[in-house]
Amino acid sequence: MLLRAGLQRVWLPCRAVGSVSAETLGRRTVASGACSPGDLSPGALNIFDRQLKRKQKNWAARQPESTQCDYLKEEVGSRIADRVYDIARDFPLALDVGSGRGYIAQHLNKETVGKFFQTDIAENALKNSLETEIPTVHVLADEEFLPFRENTFDLVVSSLSLHWVNDLPRALEQIHYVLKPDGVFIGAMFGGDTLYELRCSLQLAETEREGGFSPHVSPFTAVNDLGHLLGRAGFNTLTVDTDEIQVNYPGMFELMQDLQGMGESNCSWNRKALLHRDTMLAAAAVYREMYGNEDGSVPATYQIYYMIGWKYHESQARPAERGSATVSFGELGKINRLMSQEKKPQ
Repeated sequence: MLLRAGLQRVWLPCRAVGSVSAETLGRRTVASGACSPGDLSPGALNIFDRQLKRKQKNWAARQPESTQCDYLKEEVGSRIADRVYDIARDFPLALDVGSGRGYIAQHLNKETVGKFFQTDIAENALKNSLETEIPTVHVLADEEFLPFRENTFDLVVSSLSLHWVNDLPRALEQIHYVLKPDGVFIGAMFGGDTLYELRCSLQLAETEREGGFSPHVSPFTAVNDLGHLLGRAGFNTLTVDTDEIQVNYPGMFELMQDLQGMGESNCSWNRKALLHRDTMLAAAAVYREMYGNEDGSVPATYQIYYMIGWKYHESQARPAERGSATVSFGELGKINRLMSQEKKPQ
């Protein structure tokens, strides 16, 4: 459990960030900012207002004390970095998709990652990036339109950004495209149970006060769909797991203020523009009554999906051919006796 007021941050020494040309980046096309609805691929859902999300993230990054709301993204960034360290290899060139202020790079070292490219739709987040010892290049680009050539990166990471993408299959295909063979993608995104306390409280209060409710928490991808989407994008040797982080807040309004400071306010097209004051007060009372802690604080649950996928290479381990097994499942109970018989001299 994380306590909102008790988090400590570690800052690493900085290396200068250089500007590079398009040729140095190895771009196939130059993309900047957010895509318009007309840029979506056929059949893609248009759920989120990407231009509004860009404005929200830029506003959050401009705030004088924006780091006070970074606790969740820093925590998840460190957990992704741990997964990078679990892989016993170095990555000369890495990409952070939807990097924000660079919450993953600050937890990695230059011995593991040689050079980092960080992309985001919010220019202010890139300008105010966190310090890291890894040489870093910032690229203003949309997650669905990565401006890099095929087989460019050894590692691609993404932390708490892909849940705002309209066309998630396309975004995953883009990540697979820019990965080198035997490259790995490690990502994290919010899961379906995220902020269920806030969602339920707002729905109950709005139904009671206004006779119905509108969605105030954005929709999330189901964990059962992630493995299918990764496989559809071309990844293999997949790993998908879930985790929950619970943060305590003084009240519902402090939670909503921090969500705004994170740039995580709702940007769904069907969002309700305004909630009445008495409805908000009722929701805060419901929140505290249903979920409140003994010390007067209220919890907020963030469900995190972590995913790992590899791009195919002929050197990777592959499953044995069907029918090639020499021992049946029925004989597993006799495995020790069978192994001892094989070891006897002929």
